[in-house]
Amino acid sequence: MFTGIIETVGEINQLIQEGENLQIEINSPLAQELKIDQSVSHNGVCLTVVKVKEASYVVTAIKETLDKTNLKKLKKGCLINLERAMKLGDRLDGHMVQGHVDGTAICNNIQDANGSWIFTFEYKSADFSTVEKGSITVNGVSLTVVNSKKGEFSVAIIPYTFENTNFKTIEKGSAVNLEFDIIGKYVKNLMQPYL
Repeated sequence: MFTGIIETVGEINQLIQEGENLQIEINSPLAQELKIDQSVSHNGVCLTVVKVKEASYVVTAIKETLDKTNLKKLKKGCLINLERAMKLGDRLDGHMVQGHVDGTAICNNIQDANGSWIFTFEYKSADFSTVEKGSITVNGVSLTVVNSKKGEFSVAIIPYTFENTNFKTIEKGSAVNLEFDIIGKYVKNLMQPYL
């Protein structure tokens, strides 16, 4: 379980294809604190640490993960948002995030809002929807939805988030990972027979 509050940004050091799996080596100051078998969120994707080096660590993404997320687009030097699993008893500063990405979205607009930015994303899945002022996870970042429409939503990004996540690398046309709010998903499933 995660909170969507990014701890740091890592840099992709190496990508190794092993059959249908992808071994991802990430340079990060977190490496010194990690242990094998720990869960870490990578752009919102929960992956297990399989190897730890002095300044980097390795995780494995399987085919299903690659098919459903933007991890398949990673290249050496890419920046990736990182968050370790929350500890029981910690403050929940963002919202409850599982690290189970529901799909991807494409950035279709970035608007300068005179001190912040409004990013608009379009997604195709009819299985999910956003709620105005509800929570959404974009590349692992817990955000509040604004301008919720069918298949589209916007988020406001403050300078701190812009500078301390990989939002600074997102451009029009960039693919991002989405995890819709878990509570919203449960409510929608419960209400489905009545819709």
